[in-house]
Amino acid sequence: MIAIIDYGMGNLHSVASAVERLGYRGVIVSDEQELLQAEGAILPGVGAFGDAMDHLRESKLDAAVQRFAASGKPLLGICLGMQLLFARSEEHGLHEGLNLLPGDVVRFQGDYKVPHMGWNKLEFRQASPLFETVEEGHVYFVHSFHVKPEQPGDLLAVTDYYQQVTAIVGRNNVFGMQFHPEKSGSVGMKLLGNFLALCTRK
Repeated sequence: MIAIIDYGMGNLHSVASAVERLGYRGVIVSDEQELLQAEGAILPGVGAFGDAMDHLRESKLDAAVQRFAASGKPLLGICLGMQLLFARSEEHGLHEGLNLLPGDVVRFQGDYKVPHMGWNKLEFRQASPLFETVEEGHVYFVHSFHVKPEQPGDLLAVTDYYQQVTAIVGRNNVFGMQFHPEKSGSVGMKLLGNFLALCTRK
C-alpha cells in the first residue's frame, strides 16, 4: 500500500490515479497510524510553503512524516511536497520546513518569466535507482520558488531555466521531484514507477 498524504493542499486524486495505473494500491491517508502502515508514501503539494506547513502541523502530520522517513521506508515529495522536505523557505517570509534534507527554498530572481511553467529537460547528475531504464527526457514544471540543497550529494537531477534548477533530490529513502511526474508523460511515469518499485523491494 502506498500512502498519499492528505493535509489539504495537494493533487491527491491525480497522484492516486497515476499510482493505480502503475499497478500499485494508492490510499489517501490523513492520520499517522494509516501512514505508518504503508510500504511507501507520497507527499504532494500545491500552494504556498507556509500555508502547507501550517496544515501539516494542525493535523499533526508534520511529525508523522518525519517518523515515517525515520522508519527507512521510501518517501517522495512532489512539487511543493519536495520543497517541504527541506529546512527553510523564504516564500512570503521565512518558514521552517520538515528538515529532512538540509537546504533552502528561494524565489527565482531575474528578468524572466516567473513562475517557471512548462516542459524542461532533465539532466541526471548521479546514479539513482529512480533512473533505471529512464532517459533524460522532458518533464512538466510549475513553480515560482526552487530548492538550493546544502549537500551536493542530495542533488540527483537538474534542469535549466536561466540557471541550474534542482529537479530531483534524494538521500537514502527520502526523495523529491520538483516537477509533476504524474503529468510528465512516459518519463514522469517511469520515474514514479521506479520510486514505487523501491517501496515494495525487500
